[in-house]
Amino acid sequence: MSTTHFGFQSVDEHEKARRVRSVFDSVAPKYDVMNDLMSGGLHRAWKAYTVMVANVKEGQQVLDIAGGTGDLALAFARKVGRSGCVVHTDINAAMLCTGRNRLLDAGVVLPTAVCDAEQLPFPDGHFDLVSVAFGLRNMTHKDRALTEMCRVLRPGGKLLVLEFSKVAKPLEKAYDWYSFSVLPRLGKLVAGDDASYRYLAESIRMHPGQQELKQLMQKSGFGHVDYHNMTGGVAALHVGIKC
Repeated sequence: MSTTHFGFQSVDEHEKARRVRSVFDSVAPKYDVMNDLMSGGLHRAWKAYTVMVANVKEGQQVLDIAGGTGDLALAFARKVGRSGCVVHTDINAAMLCTGRNRLLDAGVVLPTAVCDAEQLPFPDGHFDLVSVAFGLRNMTHKDRALTEMCRVLRPGGKLLVLEFSKVAKPLEKAYDWYSFSVLPRLGKLVAGDDASYRYLAESIRMHPGQQELKQLMQKSGFGHVDYHNMTGGVAALHVGIKC
């Protein structure tokens, strides 16, 4: 039996996928509200910076993986115009439905698909940009997912991975207190679910740090990889360019 981590627990690989799905089924209705509360609204600035670094042009093809409630997909859709295309995907149907409805409310209709990042249903070299925001850490085989993202990018295409990361040393104690004492209580109060938010805090600690993720992306086929720390390393944006 192959095992992997679900937060701080060790579980069967197939069990992790089921548990992660359950977490996001639970948090989907309050996901945006909780993101604002958890980050003090900073996630909006992190995503705005990601869109700026993406530098998407009119007519380009974009794949948004773990697109959730559609923040990045909406921003990219406004950049690519009618001649381009943004494909909005997530492995979790509840999250994807929430995002699709939000996009429709904004007057934007995008191709939407439930799909697994470890087995992307798209041809080789199809996209100019692939993005994944706060989703990579929940994937069972990050190396497989990154290899798939590289495969569907055209040569010279760009991967953007926005994810919680390893905070600067002076912030560690305060960040741990907030993550394990405040965050679950917020989840209980606002979303009626403390366990899911405890898992989210644990999953951040189990995710590769900045340098580790950079090396993993390089091993997955990206010739140039750089990262940008934000808010003292609370989040980091990794940028990979396909050879």
